[in-house]
Amino acid sequence: MQNVFLKTERLTLRYITQNDFAELKTMLQDKEVMYAWEYDFTDKDVQEWIEKNLEYYKKYNLGFFIMSENKSGNVIGQAALKQDIIENNQYYEIGYILKKEYRHKGYAAEAANVLKNYAFNTLNLNEVIFEIRPNNIPSLKVAENLGAKICGEFIKNVRNKKMPHLIYKLSKSVEV
Repeated sequence: MQNVFLKTERLTLRYITQNDFAELKTMLQDKEVMYAWEYDFTDKDVQEWIEKNLEYYKKYNLGFFIMSENKSGNVIGQAALKQDIIENNQYYEIGYILKKEYRHKGYAAEAANVLKNYAFNTLNLNEVIFEIRPNNIPSLKVAENLGAKICGEFIKNVRNKKMPHLIYKLSKSVEV
């Protein structure tokens, strides 16, 4: 299937398409799923999310990807590797959004790990970051378990709301 970006033992990461609107809507409009963002998306926001990712794919072959279980085929969330600019510095960021019923099963860590390996081994990057809200303990643990360390913090302006974020950096090691 040409729509596949990466696969792991349990997961497939594939490119978002217009056909994913309903799946993305269930995730992005769920207050519990989007708690760290402090807002849920409108239908228009979901469509713009799709269009933004389609544009990222064309420009960089990166963005948010649909994450599905190999065993069941169920869509369980999204995982991302994408460029980001924070305070005039360019980074490559790894991110993840999981449906609540698939949390705490190691999926975010598995997706982040395969994206890290892709970044280091295929893109030949020397580092990746995670932007994480300080109160998002599960995401902090995923980054820390992969070996990422806090290297800074910044305020992200999201819908005119100032939201503190920590920057966790993971550097390529000789063993990778």
